[in-house]
Amino acid sequence: MMPRADAARSLREILRKFGYGEVNFMMATAGTLLSAAVTVLAVLLGLYTMMLVGRMRGKHGVQAPAVTGAPEFERAFRVQMNTLEQFVLFLPLLWLATIYPVVSGYLAPGLGLVWLIGRVLYASGYMAEAAKRSSGFLVAGVALLGLLVLSIVGIVHAWLVTRPV
Repeated sequence: MMPRADAARSLREILRKFGYGEVNFMMATAGTLLSAAVTVLAVLLGLYTMMLVGRMRGKHGVQAPAVTGAPEFERAFRVQMNTLEQFVLFLPLLWLATIYPVVSGYLAPGLGLVWLIGRVLYASGYMAEAAKRSSGFLVAGVALLGLLVLSIVGIVHAWLVTRPV
C-alpha cells in the first residue's frame, strides 16, 4: 500500500497533467480526525437537546415562543440553552487544542470526548431533577478547562517556535 504522502503527490501530478495547476491536500492526522468525530457527536448532542425540547413542548402543551411551563419542559429548555452556551466555548477550544498539540495529538479529542460525556451526564441528571446536574456540569467544566489550558500552551509554544527573533 502506498503511503499517504506518496498518494497525494501522485494525485497532484495527475491533476497537473489535466491542467488543474498546483493542488494542496490537507493530510489529516489521527488527532484531527478524532476531533472531527467529536465535533459530529457534539452536533448530534445539540440536535438531541433540540428534539428533547420539542418533545417536551408537545407533551406539556407549551406553545412557542413561551419558555416557561411544566418543570419538565423548563429543565429540557435549560439543558438545551446551557449546552448551546457551552458550544461557544467548547468548539473553538477543541480545534485550537487540536491544531496546536502540545503533549499528544490524542489529548484534545480525548478531552472533547470527556466534555461530551459530562454534557450527557448533565442532561440526564438535570432531566431527572435539577439538583442532579452538578456532577455532569463539573466533568464537562474540567474538560473545558483542560482544553483552554492546552490551547493557550499550544499557541504560546507555536508562537515561540515560529516567531522570528
